[in-house]
Amino acid sequence: MANFRDKIVVITGGSDGIGKALVSQFLALGAKVATCGRNADKLELLKSQYPSQDLFTMQLDVTNQGQDEAFIKAVEDQWGGIDILINNAGISMRALVSEVSIETLKNVMDINFWGTVYTTKAALPAIQKSNGIIVGVSSIAGYRGLPGRSGYSASKYALNGWLEALRTELYGSGTHVMWVCPGFTSSNIRNAALNKDAKAQGESPMDEGAMMSSEECAGHIINAIAKRKRTLVLTFTGKRTVFMNKYFPAWADKLAHQFFFKNGVLIK
Repeated sequence: MANFRDKIVVITGGSDGIGKALVSQFLALGAKVATCGRNADKLELLKSQYPSQDLFTMQLDVTNQGQDEAFIKAVEDQWGGIDILINNAGISMRALVSEVSIETLKNVMDINFWGTVYTTKAALPAIQKSNGIIVGVSSIAGYRGLPGRSGYSASKYALNGWLEALRTELYGSGTHVMWVCPGFTSSNIRNAALNKDAKAQGESPMDEGAMMSSEECAGHIINAIAKRKRTLVLTFTGKRTVFMNKYFPAWADKLAHQFFFKNGVLIK
């Protein structure tokens, strides 16, 4: 593990799930951590859990460019720079293309893609100055379109392509760009996932207990950051899905349909 002591780490969406686990583990490693989220109560609770550590929080909506820019400026004013930016804020969805509203699709794209663009653009000068690292928390859905998650898959494909373009532009500059794909991880993302009417579905159709924990996932992400990996794909199912989709795409179509549907009905 690289020495993260006194490194300035910015994590969007740090009040739940993987983001919260990343906040906790980076603080334990001695980093200075800034995070943001939409829920003020969750941010206050997070802050209260680390009263003596360098944790800066701000309530905001990552789809608001001005708020993202204000957050990044506040971090720079607080600590003088940024070493690592982890674009973790995200939302999922669950609805068939034939039924989903355009509002749901736009909300997912605004949070997952544009939220990353706004924050990264604002932080880029500081990260280039420190030869730092930009991370996108993507998904297996960024490699394989998933039934019922059309907007989510589109947002993650867009995220991967945008970050790959940025990484190529910065090649040889000392600034590193990477993305990580957790696979199915136990978190609040499926409960908060939007339904066809852009409302939180409030329940998970998956077996959360059988998934990798947010804490284990965060550990893998931090290790990948320390090694400046190009990409990280987690879980056996995730690796298998990416492999199958690359080399046996027609078979991957069949297997994905069998996994998500039963008797023609979307069950997961």
